[in-house]
Amino acid sequence: MDITLTVNGKPVTAAVAPATLLVDFLRDQLRLTGTHIGCDTSQCGACVVHVDGVSVKSCTLLAAAADGTEVTTIEGLANGAALHPMQQAFHECHGLQCGFCTPGMVMSALDLVGRNPEPSDADVRHWLEGNLCRCTGYQNIVASVRAGAAAMLDAKGA
Repeated sequence: MDITLTVNGKPVTAAVAPATLLVDFLRDQLRLTGTHIGCDTSQCGACVVHVDGVSVKSCTLLAAAADGTEVTTIEGLANGAALHPMQQAFHECHGLQCGFCTPGMVMSALDLVGRNPEPSDADVRHWLEGNLCRCTGYQNIVASVRAGAAAMLDAKGA
């Protein structure tokens, strides 16, 4: 079947098998490998992307179900060489170690900040319950999300 969607601001039309998951379509057909496959069971959050502005675990959504939507992956955040403020915050606050969970964390965090521009530590921890990191104790991830939220607020005020 053919699907048409917008991925990272660019129109895409492609043929997909009916059972193709969005994560597989992004990685295998579009070569957007920043979206990771961690558990295949919707438990880890490594595959989070935005579909029409909402964070979604792309390992649980068929590509065909994304027909007509706007999808944003981690690759769609940076502006050339300039990282998105949330990506920059993860870098500066050491919110990553191996980096495997980081794309999903960043995408989830952006959805949170879109809903709550000034989240507390508790808000961040609650929101990221569906994103697992096996390397950190989450403290630097929480600090990264809060720093990214603050940078995004500053950018809006500028």
